[in-house]
Amino acid sequence: MTKTHQHSRYLALGMVLAATNMRLPITMMPGLISAMRHTLGLPSSMAGLITTIPLLTFAIMSPIIARLGHRFGNELTIYLMLIVLAVGSYIRVVPSIALLFVGTLLVGIGVDGGNVLIPAIIKDNFPQRIELATSGYTLSMVFVGSLGTGLSGMMAAQWSLPMTLAILSVIGLINLVLWLPNLKYNHRAPVATANKVQADDHPSVWRLPLAWVVTAFFGLQALVYYSLLTWLPTIFVAHGFSLVVAGNLVTIMQLSGLPMSFLVPATSGKRSGVVTMIIVIGVGFIAGAAGILLPGLSFGLAVVLSVLLGLGSGAAFSLAVVFFTQKTTNGFETADLSGMAQSAGYLLAAFGPVIFGWLGSHVGWNLVIWLAMGFSALLALCGVVLQRHTSIYD
Repeated sequence: MTKTHQHSRYLALGMVLAATNMRLPITMMPGLISAMRHTLGLPSSMAGLITTIPLLTFAIMSPIIARLGHRFGNELTIYLMLIVLAVGSYIRVVPSIALLFVGTLLVGIGVDGGNVLIPAIIKDNFPQRIELATSGYTLSMVFVGSLGTGLSGMMAAQWSLPMTLAILSVIGLINLVLWLPNLKYNHRAPVATANKVQADDHPSVWRLPLAWVVTAFFGLQALVYYSLLTWLPTIFVAHGFSLVVAGNLVTIMQLSGLPMSFLVPATSGKRSGVVTMIIVIGVGFIAGAAGILLPGLSFGLAVVLSVLLGLGSGAAFSLAVVFFTQKTTNGFETADLSGMAQSAGYLLAAFGPVIFGWLGSHVGWNLVIWLAMGFSALLALCGVVLQRHTSIYD
């Protein structure tokens, strides 16, 4: 059983703020694209890079951050990444296209510190309350992330682009202050663990077949979610909905995933709970996508389909985080598995929307929907395999 680490009384609050900082700096940017075009003269051809750069950064940095956590301690590494995030956020305040991209690169690096290491923090510090801690973490991330785009757009309509960016980035500064007490309880990996010569002789996660199944699970959910998030508005417009209605339907999809952020961790301790959530993922993604293929799609049905897709995506992301903690034996193994899975997963997420967009434009959007359904079936299959094993070392 994992030994509980001594930690600051502010750790839970710091984790919640870190979770919000893992989505808001990215999801707020699409709502600001019009303002960036007007204020900075940002070309439309470069706007997509605002989302792609962080995803590529996650793919490259995730394994590196896991190793930094081993060497310097997870708490200290997260704090250093929060500093990088704050610096990148305020570099973007300066009205310059070049600094916008430099800041976005730094934001991606900073955000990935929490992506990789917060599950490890949960594993080490809340071993008897993993479900509750994971619920708070995922719920904060998904809730703030789902509001980010709409909130930033409304603020940009009232204030200048630099003012909007500066205000929305304040939470990063608050997080820096509230994470400071956690540095007193920084935990480094034992020398034997850092050198991979462990008493139980666990091999590197990169050599474990089940670790690759976890990686496939995370990668497939990221691929389907980000591809649908990017192109569903276009697909709904092709069905005759206005751009505003299409955007609202995607917002409904995002908000519908919120209940899963609580339900998945809360039920993950039971085998039937994991099985139920795998069913939700399969039905949500596959049935939700299949319904879009129906001709004469009505608004009411589109809302139902958006809710189904939201339930599926919310369950898939939350279950992926649960697998990081559930299928490992200590926090440093959790960080290694998280880094591995997110590296491959976000690489798929970065290129998926591009490939889906090309296929949709040249072959047709029905093919994109069929591909999303196929990948969703593979996602559910990976979940079935994982729920049959206690850990990745089985």
